[in-house]
Amino acid sequence: MTQQMDAVTGPLRTLGAFLARAGRGIRWYMRNLMGDSAYETYLAHQRRQHTDEKPMTEREFWRDRMDEQDRNPGARCC
Repeated sequence: MTQQMDAVTGPLRTLGAFLARAGRGIRWYMRNLMGDSAYETYLAHQRRQHTDEKPMTEREFWRDRMDEQDRNPGARCC
């Protein structure tokens, strides 16, 4: 009976691990595609490259980003 259970749970665990990995990948892709991780990326850059400067608050960051897009629209849908 234990061997039968192992024969079933082994592939299910593999499938579960695959689906979890795929879900994390999709979440990462969507966050980056929609720009949700932009502030986190900015903070990481500030910590690495500009250690002597105080980073913008999240509110300041998004306001600056929107203002920059308004000044330089480039190619975008809206």
